[in-house]
Amino acid sequence: MTMIFPKGFMFGTATAAYQIEGAVAEGGRTPSIWDTFSHTGHTLNGDTGDVADDFYHRWEDDLKLLRDLGVNAYRFSIGIPRVIPTPDGKPNQEGLDFYSRIVDRLLEYGIAPIVTLYHWDLPQYMASGDGREGGWLERETAYRIADYAGIVAKCLGDRVHTYTTLNEPWCSAHLSYGGTEHAPGLGAGPLAFRAAHHLNLAHGLMCEAVRAEAGAKPGLSVTLNLQICRGDADAVHRVDLIGNRVFLDPMLRGRYPDELFSITKGICDWGFVCDGDLDLIRQPIDVLGLNYYSTNLVKMSDRPQFPQSTEASTAPGASDVDWLPTAGPHTEMGWNIDPDALYETLVRLNDNYPGMPLVVTENGMACPDKVEVGTDGVKMVHDNDRIDYLRRHLEAVYRAIEEGTDVRGYFAWSLMDNFEWAFGYSKRFGLTYVDYESQERIKKDSFDWYRRFIADHSAR
Repeated sequence: MTMIFPKGFMFGTATAAYQIEGAVAEGGRTPSIWDTFSHTGHTLNGDTGDVADDFYHRWEDDLKLLRDLGVNAYRFSIGIPRVIPTPDGKPNQEGLDFYSRIVDRLLEYGIAPIVTLYHWDLPQYMASGDGREGGWLERETAYRIADYAGIVAKCLGDRVHTYTTLNEPWCSAHLSYGGTEHAPGLGAGPLAFRAAHHLNLAHGLMCEAVRAEAGAKPGLSVTLNLQICRGDADAVHRVDLIGNRVFLDPMLRGRYPDELFSITKGICDWGFVCDGDLDLIRQPIDVLGLNYYSTNLVKMSDRPQFPQSTEASTAPGASDVDWLPTAGPHTEMGWNIDPDALYETLVRLNDNYPGMPLVVTENGMACPDKVEVGTDGVKMVHDNDRIDYLRRHLEAVYRAIEEGTDVRGYFAWSLMDNFEWAFGYSKRFGLTYVDYESQERIKKDSFDWYRRFIADHSAR
């Protein structure tokens, strides 16, 4: 297939603050909920982001990796506890200056800065120790995060190409409050919907705050990790309502689906939705981000729905749905590889929410990467499986574009190996290998492959 992507198409890569920065007690930074979560036994091997990739000290060399990679965009997040370290809401100039230098260097390299404002590192002072109060369960959190967004936008202004309000609010609500996998790990099932609504509200308020401070030039976006399911139509529809349309519809249509209220009756009264909220949530955005890795296989069970269930669940309201094993091959995360589903999802979003440009803001593969040393002493990492994964998913993106879907960018996850949340340092997604002991960076074969792909398939 001869693929030349449209002129202006963004080829990028992505990272997140807590996963790479380290320096958790330097530069005025205070703890986030992920510092607390990782230090209280909730991550594999007790791993924490205390050092991570030490990007805070090595950012200049790491941005040179981006320059060598040949990308024209870089998606990174702002660490909220580094910018607003105390409950009084006062900005920390040292933290703002750190991100301002990153933006300036990216522009010097001809790389568009794509700033994610919230990538899960809520300051610990906004939440109680066990997560049962504060955090995204409280309406006030949306307003405080919007204030923070305005502070960042005032500092970085229109030097930023696009501001992304939230990264994967499904994780911030369903995995974090419904389930126990992510901080704060509350495991309270339907309380995920309260968190989801406050995240939706934060999105709308953040859009307003960014526009007020940075003007109309920067783009605005949000990034969702939609729950892509195959299987029984009824089960697929149920999960779509609970995991996808709970965000998509209020953000893009200004309403929650009536069916969502119906299937959650008895476990959630939705009394936290206040008059005017949906008008605030539905803000004009310039692009919708999609993080895509894999699919689920679901079917309706013979069990009755448990109408009063408040147990831990990442799919509250779907207690009568079974999740089945998916066909292989699978990545090191145990996720199946299904590029066709990326194509199908892009086309479906284009059809269901017409006129909304799309960007694949994350896509990548965890592999069992090993360092080899050649006879000349050069260190190498051969990751052919990752190259095949990236190639096939880029082909899926191109196919969607060819059929009329407005896709404007693709970001490989990730620039380098990093702290993979509850999995600690056990999973490697990077185009660059990181030796966590020495902090040495080693370009994998996929790094060179992606560099060549960008050069060969970009419009001149």
